[in-house]
Amino acid sequence: MNAAKSPWWHTATIYQIYPRSFSDSNGDGIGDIPGIINRLDYLADLGINAIWLSPIYKSPMDDNGYDISDYQEVAAEYGTLEDFDYLVAEANTRGIGIILDLVVNHSSDEHPWFIDACGSRDSKYRDFYTWRDPAPGGGVPNDIPSVFGGAAWSFHEPTGQYYFHQFTRRQPDLNWQNPELRESIYRMMNWWLDRGIAGFRMDVIDLIGKEPDRGITAEGPHLHTYLQEMHARTYGGRDILTVGETWSATPNSALLYSGRNRNELSMIFQFEHVTQAWHPIHGKWQPMDFDLVALKEVLGKWQLALAEDGWNSLFWGNHDLPRAVSKYGDVSGYHKQSAKMLATVLHLLKGTPYVYQGEEIGMTNVSFTSIEQFKDVETLNMHRLHLEAGLSANEFIAGANVNGRDNARTPMQWTQAEHGGFTTGSPWIEVNPNYRHINVEASLSDSQSILAHYRHLIGLRNQHPVIVYGRYQSFLDQDPQFFVYTRTLNDQMLLVVANFSNKPGMLELPDELQLQGECISYNYDPVDHIGPQTELQPYEAFAVLCRGNK
Repeated sequence: MNAAKSPWWHTATIYQIYPRSFSDSNGDGIGDIPGIINRLDYLADLGINAIWLSPIYKSPMDDNGYDISDYQEVAAEYGTLEDFDYLVAEANTRGIGIILDLVVNHSSDEHPWFIDACGSRDSKYRDFYTWRDPAPGGGVPNDIPSVFGGAAWSFHEPTGQYYFHQFTRRQPDLNWQNPELRESIYRMMNWWLDRGIAGFRMDVIDLIGKEPDRGITAEGPHLHTYLQEMHARTYGGRDILTVGETWSATPNSALLYSGRNRNELSMIFQFEHVTQAWHPIHGKWQPMDFDLVALKEVLGKWQLALAEDGWNSLFWGNHDLPRAVSKYGDVSGYHKQSAKMLATVLHLLKGTPYVYQGEEIGMTNVSFTSIEQFKDVETLNMHRLHLEAGLSANEFIAGANVNGRDNARTPMQWTQAEHGGFTTGSPWIEVNPNYRHINVEASLSDSQSILAHYRHLIGLRNQHPVIVYGRYQSFLDQDPQFFVYTRTLNDQMLLVVANFSNKPGMLELPDELQLQGECISYNYDPVDHIGPQTELQPYEAFAVLCRGNK
């Protein structure tokens, strides 16, 4: 693609904020919008171009805001609509756009639409949701399970029907087959777009085409028709970013969402690199050993699938996933080195990098010892179900401490002060005890910190088109220790080498990669010349830029 005509988000780095846990301005123990405004200079200094906010809308918070009761009102604990408008304005003065989380597969059961729909089968909003009579012999209409455990159907006794919900019973699914529902959503989206936001991240957007009667939940037959209609009715003529969360997407279907002539989305989040490490029976609740060969195969497959069309989103973590350095690195022996290595590998791939809050300082998973310490509705539901299925309480908590969603939701660690400087009150969830040595304040005073490395990598993306548009090629695909790839654009080649092990190793590269150039990123010492054999230290990573002949 011609860089001169490319979208702004090709060169951007996006930062995800989980508002509840980012920065509390009023001491109530819950992060808020004024707290985010207070931290904008920090994000601008990091080099961030846009902020994706997890939901800030009015909500009973059964699923921490992913259950919305009013799409056009800000949750009181986060602030006001005026606070939000001020955030947009202040972010814009720093060259930062605000991306909202669009949750339109389902609403809260406290949304006025659903409340009205529950009043009568004749409600004008009844068909905004999916209702079915009990099965002929009684009970649920079919056996579709909820993502959070149990049946995806709940009985509403006053009207004698079941309603469909793919998540908690307090998150009834919206019926996208209803054109009036779709029009209501488009009006809401345009209302936010007119306030100057930079785009939408679309929660589980691959589920909106569901057809429950046919057992279809993801990527239903009308999904792309809906997305194309959404594009035409809302953001199609605007210079914004749209990224869809699509757990079901494959390299074959990705271009249906994000092909440049499809008129749907800018890009998608796919999760194959996440799910390939899950247990075949117990999923993420029973961790499996890390497999670098499998990870390289998945990342490489997606790099190649979207090489000429579409666009990759690059991420290690988010609000639903464990902390990257705990999952893929070594927090006990090589915390700083492995965190920098992971950043190097990800940020030099082709696509738009997403940094999840705290990732840039190497925040880690928590080590809760009791189920009472967990706050996540998914974890609490799955705890009961997996214990009933035979997993011991200790095994489940061990799994939750590795892969549970609360790992990403502990408060941002700003300083060595009590509660990591997140709040002057009592935080809604416990702060990770390691905040005394892992925090922003300490990172800013260390020129070799993980934070400094992130800032450097983000800057490189703006300096070198080869990082944005270079062709990806992998090497040593079956090597269980090293990740090696190149990016090539015109007469430039970037060689990226990483050791994914806590042991040193001797790297033997093919002749075409034995070269000399400028080492533009490293986490030990710069490596300017690559010979037949190169010894890498534990979790060492470097990138060498070569121009012209090697």
